[in-house]
Amino acid sequence: MAKLDDVVRKIVNDVDGALGCAVVDLSSGLLLGVAHNVPYFTSSYLEAVAAAAVDMMRGKNVRAVESLLSSQRGKTVQNMIKEVQMTTDKTYHFMATVPDKPDSMVVLITSKSANLGMGWSAVRSNLPLIAPLCP
Repeated sequence: MAKLDDVVRKIVNDVDGALGCAVVDLSSGLLLGVAHNVPYFTSSYLEAVAAAAVDMMRGKNVRAVESLLSSQRGKTVQNMIKEVQMTTDKTYHFMATVPDKPDSMVVLITSKSANLGMGWSAVRSNLPLIAPLCP
């Protein structure tokens, strides 16, 4: 049986310009699986990136907006953000929650030389492999 580290390593190997990929527990911010090929991606650096990603998907402000929408719509709106793409000066970040595992998220970081379609394709096509490996 594959491990999360194996699946994220495959994503890194399959995407030209990939720097790293991880699966993050959205309830705790813990890294469940990680692979990268950048020396300065230390564990403390990766944990900081994971915490920032959790904030983008489930942070205080996101929950506040969901609460407002729940009030306006008369039904619970929760965990509404499914995918986020972020761009920095030198990188792309692809983030997607794992279907049927709402507390798990995949984060792929690439250089800006990467093809955006390839980044999303790699993340989305591997979600079915990642889902059974998540708690």
